[in-house]
This record gives sequence, structure tokens and C-alpha cells, in this order.
Amino acid sequence: MEAGGVADSLLSGACVLFTLAMYSTGLSDLRQMRMTRSVDSVQFLPFLTTDINNLSWMSYGALKGDGTLIFVNATGAVLQTLYILVYLHYCPRKRPVLLQTAALLGVFLLGLGYFWLLVPNLEARLQQLGLFCSVFTISMYLSPLADLAKIIQTRSTQRLSFPLTIATLLTSASWTLYGLRLGDPYIMVPNLPGVLTSFIRLWLFRKYSQEQDRNYPLLQT
Repeated sequence: MEAGGVADSLLSGACVLFTLAMYSTGLSDLRQMRMTRSVDSVQFLPFLTTDINNLSWMSYGALKGDGTLIFVNATGAVLQTLYILVYLHYCPRKRPVLLQTAALLGVFLLGLGYFWLLVPNLEARLQQLGLFCSVFTISMYLSPLADLAKIIQTRSTQRLSFPLTIATLLTSASWTLYGLRLGDPYIMVPNLPGVLTSFIRLWLFRKYSQEQDRNYPLLQT
């Protein structure tokens, strides 16, 4: 195998490994829901938006003929659907959850119908679907910025998950390189905010953990 083929295989494998590791962080929420038989402190919307994001990128991968995109996002969609079903099972108020799911799924199906039925040109369809996936992914990466502002105000990183931050950084970086390798801006560009926000989170962990360490001896006196 040529060096370029080896590099492509390693990069593709890194994308699969890191992305599935990031998706598997939801297993802790699933375990908590099963143990407590409740959905307290578990947010539903991230499961739903990630599921729609997976289905969108899986459609883009199918249109592009990219096996890595198809496999990763098909697996992610299965996991997110599992999280949604468990959440729905233990949620006492199922109607709002079902309405949110139906609304977002309806928008996704309408968009998919538009791309596949009303855009006959394959290249135009690929570009428009890629743009949609990119915008959706960027919005997901930028949505936690409000939480980052609260962390700065409270000087506490209790809201953040360090393993998820590392997994997001590795995932975003690997997909950025993958998109760069393919010359596909629709894959490369939307993952750059993930790299940026992950570094911001790591900086917050470092900054406020040090402040807490300095304050701890004062609390003991």
C-alpha cells in the first residue's frame, strides 16, 4: 500500500475511533437514567439535534460515496436514537418530547425531500446538502457558548465534562484533517469551531482549577 493510502486509512480510522468515543459519552446519561429511573439533570435536546446531525451527514456521505461518513454517522444515529428512546421511557411528560422530536424530524424529512427530489443536478445537490450539514454542525458547536459565559461568571467548571472536551477536540481535529485531505470544505470548515471551543474549555479547566486550588487552603484556615 502506498504512503498516501496508509495515511488516508489512519486518518479515516482516527475519525471513526474518536467520533464513536465522543458519542459513547452519552452512555453515562443512559446509565444514570436507568439507575435513577428518571431524567433529572439529563438534557434531551442534545440527543435529538445530534441524531438529526448524524442523519444529515449520513445522507451527505451516501451522496458522496464516502464509507467513513456513512459508517460513523449511521452508528451515531443508532446510539442517539437509543438515548432518545430511553429518555422517552423514563420521562414523565412525554408529549413535549414527542412534539420536539416530530417537529425536528419533520424539518429534516422536508429538507431531505427537497435535496433529493427538487435538486436534480448531483453536484448542486451535494453542495447544498453539504452547506446545510455544515451550518447545522457549526450551530451545534457554538450553542454551548452561553454555558461558557456562565462558567466565567461563576468561576466554576462543574458544568463541563473533561472527557467530553477531550473527545470533542480529538474528533473535531481529525475531521478537520480528513476534510482537508479530501479537499472538502463542507467537512473541514464546520469542525474548526469544535477545535476552537474545545481549546477554550481546556483553558477554563486550567484557569479555574488553579484558582480553586489556591482558594482551598484559605477555606481550611
